[in-house]
Amino acid sequence: MATTYDWNERHILTFDREIALSTTDLRVFYNGTKEAIHGVSMSFPKNKITALIGPSGSGKSTYLRALNRMNDTIDGARVTGEITYEGVNINDPKVNVYEVRKQIGMVFQRPNPFPKSIYENIAFIHRREGIKEKKKLDEIVEKALKQAALWDQVKDNLNGSALAMSGGQAQRLCIARALSVKPDILLMDEPASALDPISTMQIEETMSDLKKDYTIIIVTHNMAQASRASDYTAFYYSGDLIEYDETSKIFTQPTLKATEDYVSGHFG
Repeated sequence: MATTYDWNERHILTFDREIALSTTDLRVFYNGTKEAIHGVSMSFPKNKITALIGPSGSGKSTYLRALNRMNDTIDGARVTGEITYEGVNINDPKVNVYEVRKQIGMVFQRPNPFPKSIYENIAFIHRREGIKEKKKLDEIVEKALKQAALWDQVKDNLNGSALAMSGGQAQRLCIARALSVKPDILLMDEPASALDPISTMQIEETMSDLKKDYTIIIVTHNMAQASRASDYTAFYYSGDLIEYDETSKIFTQPTLKATEDYVSGHFG
């Protein structure tokens, strides 16, 4: 017999430490009326990795995309509530979305390198911003590739096509590209779901190194990955934030029965 849960129960961690980003009563609607996210209020501590977990269709990726206004690109999508970054509600229509995405970067589920050289995948953004000096571009490319733990593998082939890279390398190139514009926050939507176990571990190691300088928010279906790689974990179900706490507690002593069953594979 299926377990019956009280979905009105909530356990949401609050912080007394420095916050990188927070949402208040965030709601996402599709096609005008279909509510995909139901009034989520939560905060993300600086220089930590937070994992968003939950079944398919739970809303975790929709929530993640709202954090840097990516839902703006979807016809019929509407986001209400506040998204607070550096004291500003970046969900305000007057806010420059391009500037938001420079500060809050994103890496998608499948590697999406541009059909250019490895070097140009990073340099072209900065060239478009007006940087012409090759020495400066070289420095930007090298630093970003080193941050993404890719430099040693590609430094002798920077003019090679990014489309010829392995899946793991291509995903780290996408991470390097996002880091090259010096964001404060990095959003990662299942960045290792299309990768083999070795590449997945390399991505996790890269994330661990990066949190010294960045706040990382990751969506993952992989419970082992969430438990290994994150400091905090949030459990979503059907558009609601159900439980949010330290990862160690979520995976060993969650407050709610629904969370316990989900992370242990006995959900339902």
